[in-house]
Amino acid sequence: MAGSGSAAVSGAGTPVAGPAGRDLFAEGLLEFLRPAVQQLDSHVHAVRESQVELREQIDNLATANEPVGVGRPLLPSPELCRINEDQKVALDLDPYVKKLLNARRRVVLVNNILQNAQERLRRLNHSVAKETARRRAMLDSGVYPPGSPSK
Repeated sequence: MAGSGSAAVSGAGTPVAGPAGRDLFAEGLLEFLRPAVQQLDSHVHAVRESQVELREQIDNLATANEPVGVGRPLLPSPELCRINEDQKVALDLDPYVKKLLNARRRVVLVNNILQNAQERLRRLNHSVAKETARRRAMLDSGVYPPGSPSK
């Protein structure tokens, strides 16, 4: 729409004037965007679930003991010790444990970002649905707010 006084166009190409046309356009736009928003939401949910699983697996491998004091190495978990013993090769697990802890930190960070984005998306979706319901109720009742071009 070029200006505030322009009219929406129906599917047949005929102009639909006034707030009903704007509401029709807004509702059509909402219906057009809804599948993409729902698909994005489901993908975010799937990523969050996979990150929770990954974090649990990293927690199982990494030790919960943080280094105490300067220069004290991280202690590997019992599972990593068992794997190291099975290898029959002397492996220094400290760099790998540090990498696991770093990966865990990044997974938690990305998970937090995704949670925040999903919450914003949920609030936006709620706000759009509320505004659509309000406009629909105004149209159904025939009452327009003061100053709106109702005729």
